[in-house]
Amino acid sequence: MDIKNSTGTVACALFDAPEGFPTEFLRHATRIMMMKIEDTKGRCDFLDIEPGTYALAVIHDENMNGKMDTNWLGAPEEGYGFSSGAKVSMSAPSFEDASFSYDGENLDLTISLNY
Repeated sequence: MDIKNSTGTVACALFDAPEGFPTEFLRHATRIMMMKIEDTKGRCDFLDIEPGTYALAVIHDENMNGKMDTNWLGAPEEGYGFSSGAKVSMSAPSFEDASFSYDGENLDLTISLNY
């Protein structure tokens, strides 16, 4: 992950279905991992994941309030990124845009954060 500073935490939310992706990760994500940032780097390691189709959302929670902060227009004020290079246009990408297949073997994904 390309994190702009070491302030706060990074939250990685793994989804196995479109419901709640990506904003309602506390209620709908299959797995969530939060970690402190060290030297502007972060890594989320999920273990014991069944083969299937997933999507990953990553948020740089700089103020550690447990949510993605937005401005009055609803635009994100903290870093975010998605698997499969899914991009934000007028809204967050769909589960399908961010989805990837997982076969049960080790898989490394690099997520670029947008600020």
